[in-house]
Amino acid sequence: MENKLKIKLSIADRVYPLTIAASQEEGLRKAAKKIEAMIKQFEQSYAVRDKQDVLAMCALQFAAQVEQKTIDKDTNQTALEEKLKALDELLKAQLSS
Repeated sequence: MENKLKIKLSIADRVYPLTIAASQEEGLRKAAKKIEAMIKQFEQSYAVRDKQDVLAMCALQFAAQVEQKTIDKDTNQTALEEKLKALDELLKAQLSS
């Protein structure tokens, strides 16, 4: 069983104590830094009234990135499948000649 760590992450001026697997620490710290950077960017770019609005905008941004990667992956997968089918047909045609 993996060691558990107790860490504290600060996001939007709040501290979140977490108990995590040691292997998760780097990813969580990087994610918290990205969120903090995005919060600063949104606060500088838009007239934001409270942290809730900024956090909602961050959540939307990250969710959109995940969805776009899924769409891109599906598109790439479909293109790859089409190329493999075409290659398979070429090989079958050559082998049957």
